[in-house]
Amino acid sequence: MLETISEQRLHGGVQGFYRHQSEACAGPMRFAVYQPPQAVQQACPVLYFLAGLTCTEETATIKAGAQRLAAELGLVLVMPDTSPRNTGIDGATGDWEFGEGAGFYVDASAAPWSAHFRMRSYVADELPALIAAHFPVDVERSGICGHSMGGHGALTIALTHPTRYRSVSAFAPIVAPSEVPWGRKALPRYLGADPKAWAGYDACELVRRQTFPGVILIDQGEADPFLDTQLKPELFDQACAEAGQGLLLRRHAGYDHSYWFIASFIDDHLRHHAEALGLL
Repeated sequence: MLETISEQRLHGGVQGFYRHQSEACAGPMRFAVYQPPQAVQQACPVLYFLAGLTCTEETATIKAGAQRLAAELGLVLVMPDTSPRNTGIDGATGDWEFGEGAGFYVDASAAPWSAHFRMRSYVADELPALIAAHFPVDVERSGICGHSMGGHGALTIALTHPTRYRSVSAFAPIVAPSEVPWGRKALPRYLGADPKAWAGYDACELVRRQTFPGVILIDQGEADPFLDTQLKPELFDQACAEAGQGLLLRRHAGYDHSYWFIASFIDDHLRHHAEALGLL
């Protein structure tokens, strides 16, 4: 059952927030959907935007400024939460780098996290099915995008399901979680201590196994405080070159990790997806 939390008019379309009971996450999950004006008359392509650490379904919806151009293009936007909430798991709150608000878009296999933290299945399977059942979307024309931890999610989900999405892009993504502090803190707790289990959630490892049928767009700010320690885009650049994966990695002087950076280049990402989804 889908519960409507709120709906408002925006750029001729409708911005809504919704809640439902998730099987994948064994509890209630919230998400946002923007329906452009064209959705009144026809099914529209859909773009999923995955947010980063500490964020919710509201963050990109409010801060990215994506709806104006999405309304012009006829593109549905879906922004899920970053993790299950109120899980009652000891240690799930109080640390912004792990637990609630930091699900890392993995299907946890280690207890107690495996009971609720199944964000890959939620984003890749359950949520698209729910969206298709309740909103006017053309599921054959889907794209995925994300920021930071969400960029990691977008890349790894697209590379795991290369025929499910026609386009993928990311802002300042974590591309090698197996090798950086954020990932090395989260992945062992979600997936166990064996690094082999982490490879399926590492974009650098995944692209060497399976390329994506299209050019991946990544934007990275050169004034990002996490650039050298947590993000390391050069590792993904190298992995894509070795695998023959098309990649457009753009570096921007003076830009940081914030949504001011995202808002500055979100139109380029929407057009990247719109072209692949047949809107341009």
